[in-house]
Amino acid sequence: MMEFRASFFTAAMLAIAMLSSPAFAAQKATSPPAPPADILPPSPAPAPAPGHVDLADLLSVAGPFSTFLEYLKKTDVLETFQSKASDTKEGITMFVPKNSAFAALRTTTFANLTGDQLKSLLLYHALPKYYSLAEFNKLSSLNPVATFAGSQYTLNLTDNMGSIRVKSMWSNPKISSSVYSTRPVAVYEVDKVLLPMQIFKSDPPLAPAPAPALVDDKASDDTASPASRKPASEKATGSKSASYRAGVSVASYVAVAVSGGLMMLLW
Repeated sequence: MMEFRASFFTAAMLAIAMLSSPAFAAQKATSPPAPPADILPPSPAPAPAPGHVDLADLLSVAGPFSTFLEYLKKTDVLETFQSKASDTKEGITMFVPKNSAFAALRTTTFANLTGDQLKSLLLYHALPKYYSLAEFNKLSSLNPVATFAGSQYTLNLTDNMGSIRVKSMWSNPKISSSVYSTRPVAVYEVDKVLLPMQIFKSDPPLAPAPAPALVDDKASDDTASPASRKPASEKATGSKSASYRAGVSVASYVAVAVSGGLMMLLW
């Protein structure tokens, strides 16, 4: 037992002597430092969520779309479109006619529609997905394209060098401007109302042309030719000239008669 303790003590002393020796210290000093831990780059910030688009506000201020907007409110289609406008995955594409497009048709065109027909007509003016103008060239190859109104209510889209038309059965309007186009909402202005065959069996009649303005007879007299509208001073001068010429003629005849009589007396 004593020998084991002596051996353990000797080994411990040798280890202490080796660790404290200059050679070990120099070796420790010259050893390369441990590589630093890998630093991961910061993760990118999440993309901001698209802003909410209020369709009623947009249509109120973006153009002359009050007629279309009133129909949307009347039929509650505005709520359907607004719900789809908040869908960031699919979105919505709307074709909005100007007020003049509605005014170009007879008022009975829409007044005679049932509630369901009017609702389908409005739904016919939207696609249940967002499409930018650049995507219409590819979209035209998928014609006919189903609308919000259902698979039977389709449109044919054409893109001729950037001139985009939206063809329905009885109208073929052109997209005249992009009102708003930021995913998930696209609103495009069209110059005619889209008229599907499922609602209109024939081409709806246009509004009557305004009656021409009536022309007042007195005004017509006042607008006679310049030759007939001489000033009073010119008319008076003309009368005086005619009287003067008549007087000169009579005096000439009298003078000739007197001269003839004198000559006969002298003869």
